[in-house]
Amino acid sequence: MRQQEIVDDLDQLLEVLPGPIRAALERRPDLSGLIEVVMDLGRLPQARFASGFEFLSEHPVTAEHLEHVLRRTGGFGPDNRAGIERTLHRISAIRNRAGRVVGITCRIGRAVFGTLDIVRDVVELDKSVLFVGRPGIGKTTMLREFARVLADELHKRVIIVDTSNEIAGDGDIPHPAIGSARRMQVPVTTTQADVMIEAVENHMPEVIIVDEIGTALEAEAARTIAERGVRLIGTAHGNTLENLVFNPTLSDLVGGIQAVTLGDEEARKRGTQKTVLERKAPPTFDVLIQIEEKDRLAICRDVASAVDRIVRGLPPLLEVRVRRPDGRVDVVRDASEDRAAEPAAGELPGRGRRGAASEPVRVPAGRRPIRIFPYAVSRNRLERAIRESPLDIEVTGTFHDADMILTLKGQYRRMPKRLKEAEQKGLPIRLIRSNTVHQIQAFIDDLAEELEETSPGREPEGIRQPAGDAGRRWK
Repeated sequence: MRQQEIVDDLDQLLEVLPGPIRAALERRPDLSGLIEVVMDLGRLPQARFASGFEFLSEHPVTAEHLEHVLRRTGGFGPDNRAGIERTLHRISAIRNRAGRVVGITCRIGRAVFGTLDIVRDVVELDKSVLFVGRPGIGKTTMLREFARVLADELHKRVIIVDTSNEIAGDGDIPHPAIGSARRMQVPVTTTQADVMIEAVENHMPEVIIVDEIGTALEAEAARTIAERGVRLIGTAHGNTLENLVFNPTLSDLVGGIQAVTLGDEEARKRGTQKTVLERKAPPTFDVLIQIEEKDRLAICRDVASAVDRIVRGLPPLLEVRVRRPDGRVDVVRDASEDRAAEPAAGELPGRGRRGAASEPVRVPAGRRPIRIFPYAVSRNRLERAIRESPLDIEVTGTFHDADMILTLKGQYRRMPKRLKEAEQKGLPIRLIRSNTVHQIQAFIDDLAEELEETSPGREPEGIRQPAGDAGRRWK
């Protein structure tokens, strides 16, 4: 089992900080857990650790403190970022209207060697890989290790397109964390797409690594690179595959989606409406890795089929891996679990289901609307489905005043503390398979039918009777 090694070059960052702030940090026993140092003019300096913020002085930051840092760092680019040569630390500036720096964030950069053991088989697949996950979860750290392993251990020609020197550090000489991979710096963030194409045309790479694909031009450049037979390793804005599928700017990375009108016969065979969503093209990236926690990843090995499942209202097939404290990697959830949970033949995907221990929904007395608390479900999509329904429903921000909870099947399977508390209180829980408009609309339809069945011979409580033909669907 490979041992992880962490290199943070923390002494070099401490050297650029004002004396009192540096001394306060050096006295701390947990300095290895430092995430960033924040200095805002006229406020107390702060250090952020995983456990929260700590003040570093009883005296506020002065203009001289800020100038002390600025004199000892590289020049700031148009993105207001600078660094320390041959380190991974990032120093970002906040300016006032006149352009003067009034705040500084010093973020600690760390190279972590050995992190790819959890996905070593994916590294050797020779397929394009996309990482997603929340900010600060470790996507860029994974990219550095990917670059080093591909260049030094698998002997590939690797080019890193480095925006803001985030991957390989500041200065003209790249940080040793990327091994022998080459680095192309991006002078202005708006030109990242051009540098990506230039890397392919001028330097004949086998692999291109790019961080934070975030615009339509960059997504288009990524597709162009993939079509030329170059392997891509990158990260994108979003926490899950489903986020990308329904992101109009970045959906092309996973094939994009389009509305298709089916014939009557085909719609009956599928058991769907005539207008459905389908994947538009082959995905740019073959494999997607969701970084859920530092040592917990969900791997989608076939992005194309996963997108096809999502637009049909089925969950993507994911393999979840966890790195244990002793370094052992365990597969805690196999992709076949999702397939086994698919609806039986003839059952429409996306129908709302009850939690195993939930009670039937209680119809509110009088004319009060039904209150639903969405847990890990898009509030905007739920509200849109409600507007198109005859049900009188309100979306509430807390489960304490809700009549029921709507959540995802995966969330219910994991049973977080909040859901467990609600279930113990006897609050009905309804499950949908994925966070899509189709699934949420199907839940609303099922709820209307359930309420109608509990109120025979009269208009059900909690349902507002629409005008015209809209009310006939409930007859």
